[in-house]
Amino acid sequence: MQVITRFAPSPTGYLHIGGARTALFNYLFAKHHGGTFLLRIEDTDRARSTQGAIDAILDGMRWLGLDWEGEPIYQFARLSRHAEVAQELLKRGAAFKCYTSAEELDAFRKENPNAKFRSPWRDKEGPAGAPFVIRLKAPLTGETVVEDAVQGRVEVKNAELDDMVLLRSDGTPTYMLAVVVDDHDMHITHIIRGDDHFTNSFRQRQIYDAMGWTAPAFAHVPMILGPDGAKLSKRHGAQAVGDYREMGYLPEAVRNYLLRLGWSHGDDEIISDAQAIAWFTLDTIGKSPSRFDFTKLENLNGHYIREAEDGRLAELILPALGEVTPLGKQRLIKGMPGLKTRTKTLRELAENGKFYVTSDAPPLEEKAKAALENGGKALLHILLPVLEAQSDWSHSALEHMARSFAEAQGKKLGDVAQALRAALTGRTTSPGMFEVMEVLGKDETVKRIKDRE
Repeated sequence: MQVITRFAPSPTGYLHIGGARTALFNYLFAKHHGGTFLLRIEDTDRARSTQGAIDAILDGMRWLGLDWEGEPIYQFARLSRHAEVAQELLKRGAAFKCYTSAEELDAFRKENPNAKFRSPWRDKEGPAGAPFVIRLKAPLTGETVVEDAVQGRVEVKNAELDDMVLLRSDGTPTYMLAVVVDDHDMHITHIIRGDDHFTNSFRQRQIYDAMGWTAPAFAHVPMILGPDGAKLSKRHGAQAVGDYREMGYLPEAVRNYLLRLGWSHGDDEIISDAQAIAWFTLDTIGKSPSRFDFTKLENLNGHYIREAEDGRLAELILPALGEVTPLGKQRLIKGMPGLKTRTKTLRELAENGKFYVTSDAPPLEEKAKAALENGGKALLHILLPVLEAQSDWSHSALEHMARSFAEAQGKKLGDVAQALRAALTGRTTSPGMFEVMEVLGKDETVKRIKDRE
């Protein structure tokens, strides 16, 4: 059997982080088995579905590196197929026309708030020309069973399930019908989704049975909670995948972190894409909800920034740095090894690296300004001719020169380095100072020191 999975988001909003994890799990499971991963846009809610949301979903999936096969399938385009199946269920006697009005249904629910609706029209003809919906003739006795790959075997008595609507009075299908028909026609073998869909599985299983179709295997993944144990929401911080991109996280870090939310492989924390594909199975998904931890994500992101190629990182942060000259970009790439060892997000990386791309001495932060005013300028004034005479501009030679200069002046090396740091970067923290001087070059270093006088 060829494994085929799908991710089926509804474009009524952004691609949230829980949906991204669902997509990741489906992607990895398919790749692990050498199968196929598909994307279906469930856009039948025309009042709420927007093109902007669709574009955001596609962009988020591409950014995460979760490439699907073929073109996305749009559920709305398949309405006639959904209606065809509803009519087939009618012919089989597995569905019926229900003429219960909306007012009658509301009255029933008010009088019987905890009861399941059983239509009085299950076995009789309705008035000619009257509006109707098509409902599934749900079994009245017995049980519906779902063998879930995560939750285990779960049974629900059929008496607890109602005669659900398959086709509305205007001829449009309900979510329950559309999902089953699409999954069947797409030959989906495994449905991996959030456990908020678990109760839907019993109703959907009844449609499979009524059509004589083999149901896919189900795997319902527990939800992601916030750090406080409550349902993850905007008050916990970012929810949309696009937010994480804007906050400066790398897609490989987000993939790795989402993988570890509810799935594990021993004590492994840093997991490459190749390892994830090789190791991912459904039986190692936990049954309990996971808690989102931004500190862990930041630490993981820091690891992937340190591992990333310098030129790629420079390209990622350039948009945040404004107009950058070719020379500024060259310096940024050259200085990246020292920058990336001390940052956890691309935002931090851009902020810490902007002094490399400025054409003039960067603005002084308050602490840097104080460092220059409290003896730093005087020290640099004495150091300047020594720098101008320095021929070897490697960081090791510069450090040796600065150490000798500090001893001659009765100062500590740190005093000299801090004065240089303030003058050259406008800050009191930076990569190693002599590495910075090597990257800036002699002319730029001397120019920036003179600018501070």
